[in-house]
Amino acid sequence: MTRPIRISLLALTLALAACSASTPVRHYTLLTPQADAAPQGPPARFVVDVLPVTLPEYLNQPQLVVRQDDSGMLAVLDDERWLGPLDEEIRNALSAQLVDRLGTQDVAGLSMPSDGQVIRVKLQIRRFDAWPGKRVQLEAGWTLGDARVPGSAKLVCHGRFEEPAAAGYPALVQAQQRLIAALAERIGQDATTWSASRQSKCGAAQMS
Repeated sequence: MTRPIRISLLALTLALAACSASTPVRHYTLLTPQADAAPQGPPARFVVDVLPVTLPEYLNQPQLVVRQDDSGMLAVLDDERWLGPLDEEIRNALSAQLVDRLGTQDVAGLSMPSDGQVIRVKLQIRRFDAWPGKRVQLEAGWTLGDARVPGSAKLVCHGRFEEPAAAGYPALVQAQQRLIAALAERIGQDATTWSASRQSKCGAAQMS
């Protein structure tokens, strides 16, 4: 075997070894392992209908999208990915949090109950920024409406939330889970007051 052929085979072997030793892809979810909060007081007298979530297209990627600094530069992390589409991850996590916190049911995709209030929740994510090892931020708007009365009055709210993030991508996702929990707490409070009186206002905006 000539030397050039031996060198080519060696290079091919090293390349294949490098591919086999590449970093495995890790997958994350915004669903927490268990409920973060039990219902406070009696269960809600209404059920919720959590609609699909809308968010900027650049965020709705299989990969985690993070900010490298404050200049607007973004990084798409090929080895760090969401378990499902991010819009579905957010909707499912919000639904689970509302159900646990309010002691109610999400009837999205199910038959409408025969009686009782059905509060429809529509969420629009405007920012879902992450600075690894520093912080995560969420800015969103949500609308609450009576699913039984199309065209009825709605409560339109807005909020901004922030959480510190420790080093490492698992810690970053845990901080994002806390953001969704804080968002769910605000939406749950708004839904509770609005179900009792259509004259109620949105809760006070705050950042953690």
